Amino acid sequence: MDSVKKVVLAYSGGLDTSIIIPWLKENYPGCEVIAVAADVGQGKELSGLEEKAIKTGASKLYIEDLRKEFVENFIFPTLKAQAVYENQYLLGTSFARPIIAKRIVEIAIAEGADAIAHGCTGKGNDQVRFELAIKAFAPRMKIIAPWRIWDIKSRDDEIDYAEARNIPLNISRETNYSKDKNLWHLSHEGLDLEDPANQPDYDAILELGVSPERAPDKPSYVTISFEKGIPVALDGVRMDGVSLIEKLNKLGGENGIGIVDMVENRLVGMKSRGVYETPGGTILYKAHQALETLTLDRDTLHYKQQMVSGRFSELVYYGQWFTPLREALSAFVDTTQENVTGDVKLKLYKGNIILASVTSPNSLYDEEIATFNEDEVYDQTDSQGFINLFGLPIKVKALKEGK
Repeated sequence: MDSVKKVVLAYSGGLDTSIIIPWLKENYPGCEVIAVAADVGQGKELSGLEEKAIKTGASKLYIEDLRKEFVENFIFPTLKAQAVYENQYLLGTSFARPIIAKRIVEIAIAEGADAIAHGCTGKGNDQVRFELAIKAFAPRMKIIAPWRIWDIKSRDDEIDYAEARNIPLNISRETNYSKDKNLWHLSHEGLDLEDPANQPDYDAILELGVSPERAPDKPSYVTISFEKGIPVALDGVRMDGVSLIEKLNKLGGENGIGIVDMVENRLVGMKSRGVYETPGGTILYKAHQALETLTLDRDTLHYKQQMVSGRFSELVYYGQWFTPLREALSAFVDTTQENVTGDVKLKLYKGNIILASVTSPNSLYDEEIATFNEDEVYDQTDSQGFINLFGLPIKVKALKEGK
């Protein structure tokens, strides 16, 4: 191993990072390990981390509250872009990694560290997301990725390693799902979920809510207020972004909202199966989309849907947050959101989100023009000339073919 005197570790206290601290101490003799846990809304998972980190060999633990920045600078820009990876995944893990890595770099530089370590596997997307962010802020920093160099081959091997060193774990071999939790979502991978033929046992794995079958028989309603594409109030009560998402998570979870079971295409080339819980985020996406249908003109809406949203989702998923293209797309999106202001009322019922009403002071909907009743503003005879010109290429082609 290269000489490393001080390393900063991205630390969650989960299986991977729990064993990485002693592994670093064993393989880089004399190395000081500083652990950094980023609070992006994982709640009780952070309790007891300092004692655990220090007992396993860390010299100290930073716990950084990044929730406000996470919401305002990562979640809301992605929501405004209506970015959804492969039409299902709301990017919960994806956009949490850049903000965590950025803060870890800041601490590593302040601490005078020689290297940054992470617990991402060589099969996953997270290794790319972490390391691209590190390169953006500390391009000369050494990166240690134990999963790419140690002789541990599986999560069972990791448990064996932990047990041999009396490292406490919050899982067993039977509940050894790979999970990632933050304010926006909770993901589940591994064990029986590795076979797409297996139906998930939602009663056993869901943590943010219930399955639609167990949701109440009575619907719930919520009205979300937006200003320039950003949600600012629920049922008329203004609140900060963190509190708003937390409240929607509770409401959505209780109604079986936001459960996605999908096989996705990882950046590294393989397909993987995961179950995602994103109750609050799913509600926000539905509400924001409804408001855009009212406030964006046709060409802008279609261009955004066809050219921006999908590409934005790829950039986030691929870990390319800190890139000129992502920043340029966000600038475009921000322009489109100038008039996305208004209220959206939704009905939540057994996993379904049903639009109840949408209003906006910037609405482009004109009832007098759209009405089926008599009006004095739309001359229906104009449509004949429009159709003749719009269909002229089709007509000319047919005539040339002798039809």
